[in-house]
Amino acid sequence: MKKIILFNLLISAVVFPQEDLKEKEKALKVSTDITFEANKELAENDFIDAEVNYRRAISKSNENTAAPYNLGNAYYNKESFSEAFGRFKEAGELASDKPVKHKAFHNMGNVFMKNKEYAKAVEAYKEALRNDPTDEETRYNLALAKELLKKDKDNQNKDDNKDNQDQEDKKDKNQDQQDQGDNKDENKGDPKNEENDKDSNDGDKGDQEKEENKKGDGEDKEEEKKQPEQGDQQQQKQPRPNQLSEQQIKNLLEAMQNEEKKVKEKMDAQKVKGVKTKTEKDW
Repeated sequence: MKKIILFNLLISAVVFPQEDLKEKEKALKVSTDITFEANKELAENDFIDAEVNYRRAISKSNENTAAPYNLGNAYYNKESFSEAFGRFKEAGELASDKPVKHKAFHNMGNVFMKNKEYAKAVEAYKEALRNDPTDEETRYNLALAKELLKKDKDNQNKDDNKDNQDQEDKKDKNQDQQDQGDNKDENKGDPKNEENDKDSNDGDKGDQEKEENKKGDGEDKEEEKKQPEQGDQQQQKQPRPNQLSEQQIKNLLEAMQNEEKKVKEKMDAQKVKGVKTKTEKDW
């Protein structure tokens, strides 16, 4: 961006009426002297005194374009862009020669660039080039301003499209929620839907009972499988009908042995006597 520099007074020859010539020349001379003093103070970094003297110079004569222009530069360097723009504009309107107008509009474009007002910067640089088409720095600033303006518009369009899309998505979401609410209300009041819901619930209940019965049958079958084993064990322990227990068999064998013993004793006795007897067993 073109560097802003101070320039000496550029006073064009102005033809005044004879009666006002001396007064205007006198006022311009006083304004010029004050401007030189302000320039000196500004070079010494005495901004406060320089600002006061620039204002005094401007009030003395409206023919002195250097005073507002240099004051605009001072404000620009202090980053007081609003005040700087006002003084550049004042200098451009007062100037009658093109070099001063060119510098004033060029600097006005710089202020617009600082404020990111690219469209206004483009117009200011164009006006500067009308007064000096050979200035390459102004032409470069103009191209830069156009490029930044294009990017700014593209970003704005993207933001607008995003906002529109967000609004559409929100609208569609609200519509879907409303449709779901309407369908729910309609289904609630429809006897067929209620009957279907009831059948569905009964069906679910029936399926649940079937599952429970199936589960119960499985458990019963499992229990039945276990029961025969337990029955066999009990049958093995308990005597069957018409079958003697072990104790009974033991007692019977003892009785038989006793009976055989008695019979043997009788037979031995008969042998001794010479009489043979027939014995019968009771088992």
